[in-house]
Amino acid sequence: MNPFTIRRAGAGERDVSLIAPLFDSYRQFYDKPADAQLAAKFIRDRLQANESEIFLAEADEEGAREVLGFVQLYPSFSSVAACRIWVLNDLFVIPTARRYGLGRALMEAARQHAIQTGAKRLTLETTLENRTACSLYEDLGYIRQKDSARFYSLELG
Repeated sequence: MNPFTIRRAGAGERDVSLIAPLFDSYRQFYDKPADAQLAAKFIRDRLQANESEIFLAEADEEGAREVLGFVQLYPSFSSVAACRIWVLNDLFVIPTARRYGLGRALMEAARQHAIQTGAKRLTLETTLENRTACSLYEDLGYIRQKDSARFYSLELG
């Protein structure tokens, strides 16, 4: 594995076009159908509206930048704790780049961003079947919450 760098994505079309294919693959990992246009539009909309922060892991492949993974964060707040939090919603590393520390590096970029923006917490969720991710999160100090709350959703369309 060549050395990689982590950088914050911009809202321009160059970064949208780099992130969108990975975002489409991420959605497919969670059993959603491939939809390159939907992926590009979603990423473009989030970045242009400043509704998320995305950090990219890139390798320099023969003078061209290759995106190997990304992490996407959404800003939020905790009313009870009266503080800013970040929701770490998406983490994805392409299969050929896994096991080289990219996920860990992206998680660290997310942690540093949360600290720099004055957040008191990073939250995330994943499926129980995603044991590799669970192991990484726990290794990084994330604490699995007890079943003291129930999660509900209301589909609106």
